[in-house]
Amino acid sequence: MRFAGKNVVVIGGNSGIGRAAAEAFAAEGARVAIAGRDEATLAETKAAIGGDTLAMKADIADLDTLDAFYSEVGKRNGAIDVLFVNAGIGEFIPFEDVTPEKWDAVQAVNLRGCVFAAQKALPLLRDGGAIVLTGSIGAVLAVPGNAAYAASKAGLRAAARVLAAELLPRKIRVNMVSPGCTETPIINRSGLPPEAVGGMREAMIANTPMHRMGEPGEIARAVLFLASAEASFITGVDLFVDGGAVEL
Repeated sequence: MRFAGKNVVVIGGNSGIGRAAAEAFAAEGARVAIAGRDEATLAETKAAIGGDTLAMKADIADLDTLDAFYSEVGKRNGAIDVLFVNAGIGEFIPFEDVTPEKWDAVQAVNLRGCVFAAQKALPLLRDGGAIVLTGSIGAVLAVPGNAAYAASKAGLRAAARVLAAELLPRKIRVNMVSPGCTETPIINRSGLPPEAVGGMREAMIANTPMHRMGEPGEIARAVLFLASAEASFITGVDLFVDGGAVEL
């Protein structure tokens, strides 16, 4: 019960890693508020968590919807103790086929959206609180077809380090969790035809030293650790949860 009495916000908390983290925070006593783009999965997650969970539709690329969400969080929960920004999109596109429109769509969510999701939460975030951002090992690996996604996550990593430095006076810790290949719905939204997804999964497993996909709950446990008092002397890190893909 590391989060008993704490108010936790999960952006992108309606599926995959975000949902696993939201449920785990709630199981450890947190009062949880989640935001996401899909009303059906928001409702499913709210029902799974139970209690007085706030589940509200918001698109991280649309800053006005973030404002509305945080306004409701403030009314219902008051301050925020933990913010987990997990929203993200990705699509494999050969570099020569990347268009300004496709590039901007990825940056609008993964970089611009996540940065302003953190910024807009600051007035509600308690001193001594924690921010965790979802990065990706794609930011440090040269994966063909991944230029737009990699750039967005690398940019988020840079912004997270600066934010961690700027929030030191408020004793707010800022850290990043970077998953490797993980069984989440985003794998089916990679831009590949359905028949190619299986081959991509096999390739990712082959390139992971532990020779398997990660599970959302395994990433969520790293998120909860960084958000908890157990990580009280940790800020500015990028924690790879990737079955050894980067370091081995």
